[in-house]
Amino acid sequence: MLIPEYWAEASGKTTRHNKPITIRRFGWSNTSQAEAQNHAEQRVQEAIQATLAGENLARRELKIPYNGSDGVPIREEVLERHPHCVITRNAYGAQCLNTAEVLFADIDFEIPRKPAAYSWTIFFLVIFSFVVGKNLFSFPTAFAIAMATWFISYRIGNLWWSWQQNRHPSAEEQALARVDQFLVSRPLWHVRIYRTPAGLRLLAMHQTFGADDAEVAESFVAFRTDKIYVQMCSNQHCFRARVSPKPWRIGIQAHLKPRPGVWPIDPNRLPDRQQWVAHYERTAQGYAACRFLMEKGSGYVDPVAEQVRAIHDQMCKALEPLPIA
Repeated sequence: MLIPEYWAEASGKTTRHNKPITIRRFGWSNTSQAEAQNHAEQRVQEAIQATLAGENLARRELKIPYNGSDGVPIREEVLERHPHCVITRNAYGAQCLNTAEVLFADIDFEIPRKPAAYSWTIFFLVIFSFVVGKNLFSFPTAFAIAMATWFISYRIGNLWWSWQQNRHPSAEEQALARVDQFLVSRPLWHVRIYRTPAGLRLLAMHQTFGADDAEVAESFVAFRTDKIYVQMCSNQHCFRARVSPKPWRIGIQAHLKPRPGVWPIDPNRLPDRQQWVAHYERTAQGYAACRFLMEKGSGYVDPVAEQVRAIHDQMCKALEPLPIA
């Protein structure tokens, strides 16, 4: 995991197949801006050499903070550095905990969708009632019959759908059952489970992991972890958890300024960003990012995982009786 303090960009020109090309690359450093610039120029020369050797490389890297970034470190404002995790502000303004050692897994609940036959049945009932009503009565009467048919069939259909869903375990119960099933074959595992607005968050407490470990991949499959999150863990060699609310869930519709909020930003725009952040942080005080539900497994606690857990729970307000957002 690498989340640099300093960023730079360099460019270089070369010729390939008798055509001039320009290659641009980013550089980064935790030490100084000059070191970041030197790194960028070094990467440009490496890309030029690879291009001349026949590799088909992108001419320019995209300025992406996290999602979609591949091969380039996380490009976000660093808020805090701890021994085993780094807190950053993501592109839409929320705070995120990044760790190369402690496994987090987000499980988004699968929302069941009504089958297409449900809507088509209502549609044909309405058309049929209108045709029959028009043949037997006047047009206004037929229209009224069709509307009544739609209202009644819609209500009955919803009652039927609710009855069907109540016959099966809820999305949360299904997710917890998958966790239980996985833990049966992993007696050493110990996980803390949190409720998020969209599902569950799991935190492994019994040992540390690398994002590319085989057992991590197995757990992601078993838990049905969000696929984008799984890919980003692999790309960035770290795990990640949002530890403050999403702005739109706490009534903030204005976007983080300037847009896009990719770090670093123009110093002239910093006051706009600081004003937005101050408003966001004041509003976020009344919300939690997740809520602790339960623990499952062996009960063993790795000291590194415990350090990260303490920071996570405090920042998320996971033990406070606040609405989650």
